[in-house]
Amino acid sequence: MDFKRAEKETVDPTYLWIGPNEKQLTGNYRINITETGKLMVKDFLEPLSGLYTCTLSYKTVRAETQEEKMVKQRYDFMIFAYREPDYSYQMAVRFTTKSCIGRYNDLLFRVLKKILDNLISDLSCHVIEPSYKCHVVKVPKNGLIPELFIAFQVNPFAPGWRGACKDSIDCEDITNHNILQARDRIEEFFRSQAYIFYHDFNKTLPAMHFVDHSFQVIRLDSCRPGFGKNEGLHSNCASCCVVCSPGTFSPDVDVTCQTCISVHIYGAKSCP
Repeated sequence: MDFKRAEKETVDPTYLWIGPNEKQLTGNYRINITETGKLMVKDFLEPLSGLYTCTLSYKTVRAETQEEKMVKQRYDFMIFAYREPDYSYQMAVRFTTKSCIGRYNDLLFRVLKKILDNLISDLSCHVIEPSYKCHVVKVPKNGLIPELFIAFQVNPFAPGWRGACKDSIDCEDITNHNILQARDRIEEFFRSQAYIFYHDFNKTLPAMHFVDHSFQVIRLDSCRPGFGKNEGLHSNCASCCVVCSPGTFSPDVDVTCQTCISVHIYGAKSCP
């Protein structure tokens, strides 16, 4: 019932819930309707999304005549399955080098990727889409210095990642926790590089070394197939990955649902 009705006495209330398939909802292992009309749904999955209607029936009784009148009030609810987005991180760093020509640049790039992968492998995370370019940078008071601009993405779905999920159904809490730890480890790794090179005055700086304050990180969100973000439609949960509605689908880990007029279900992963 609504708040206004809830503040008043309600005589002989009964409740009728109709689900998205336009059939009456009754109690089962997944659905429970309490004696006060509350609908409790357990293990909510994509196909359970849609329009839920509750019809409240109650009586008004005139005390002096005992005359009864049946009143009905209908309430409509749109309910959507949703999940937290999967996190990954886009990172960028810079290293000085002796020259933009030569095999040592490629060697450093491959060694760095191996070090980072080893650093986060126990978290079922890995480095993907690594790349680098060499540029000559004019540095104040230091002249022209060749530098490697390195970019890579840290992803929580390394081979075998499902093994870390244990009994979790969708694993998003675990993967997002692991990727946050991976981000912190990598950040600490580059912070320590800067400390070693810029605070140990007894050592000569090598030709190839980390450029202090060059580490940058941006979080990237992705949604599982069948889910997407829609701030206009779901403004109260703008950061959520909400199930794709009928007429839309999402085949991959994009963050938006695409239009497909032949789709008539929630959570479609393909356009027939």
